[in-house]
Amino acid sequence: MPRFLTLAFAALLLSACAHQQAPRNPLATWVPSSNHDARRPVLVVLHYTEQDSVQRSLDTLRTANSGGRVSSHYLIGQDGTRYQLVSDLDRAWHAGAGSWGAVSDVNSASIGIELDNNGRVPFAEPLVESLLVLLGDLKTRWRIPAENFIAHSDLAPRRKVDPGVHFPWKRLAEHGYGVWPRDDTPPAPPGFDVVQALRTVGYPVDDLDATARAFRLRFRALPDGPLDAEDHRILYALVQGWTIPVQAEPAR
Repeated sequence: MPRFLTLAFAALLLSACAHQQAPRNPLATWVPSSNHDARRPVLVVLHYTEQDSVQRSLDTLRTANSGGRVSSHYLIGQDGTRYQLVSDLDRAWHAGAGSWGAVSDVNSASIGIELDNNGRVPFAEPLVESLLVLLGDLKTRWRIPAENFIAHSDLAPRRKVDPGVHFPWKRLAEHGYGVWPRDDTPPAPPGFDVVQALRTVGYPVDDLDATARAFRLRFRALPDGPLDAEDHRILYALVQGWTIPVQAEPAR
């Protein structure tokens, strides 16, 4: 290889390496330490697209919607095709304002998954099967606990209802993604503190009506109404850890 080509090739390699390195602050002397790790997502947030096609959703997630620029880490089509739009290590703009437990900046601590569904019909079986595979991968790689697979409506009950009443939360919990109360759990005891229980599970409690609606959407597929004795029983089961066991690994 001619010398000028060799030098050009070496420059390209150096440029590529520099591009892949984390940025370094020129105001300080770089003295590297091996005592570090990649930032790790601790939540997975599930959404529906509320749009009419995967292509439209891909366009929206790479440009903007009526509220401005929006993105997610993954999008799954009705046929089960998985698309990745943002690296797991980067911050996608999918959650917006809201919180879950001690996490107040959800976008910075989560992976967002959009599901091709308009919110009015059941989720396609190939989509659900594909989602189970993806969730298994994310749970294993990032060591995300079962209780940290949540709905968009869970973290933002005032603003959001997705993934909605048709989403199969119990089925996901059977595979270890999310939690679901056992059917044989007893009623909540007298004096049971519902607000504290909601807070313990992770829900924001600054607007109890909105939080009650989000809780019922997820655990009873009921969009409206105040919390009743059955809701109290479910909450009691969740805070006591009386949840259904993982049944089987997802089909691959």
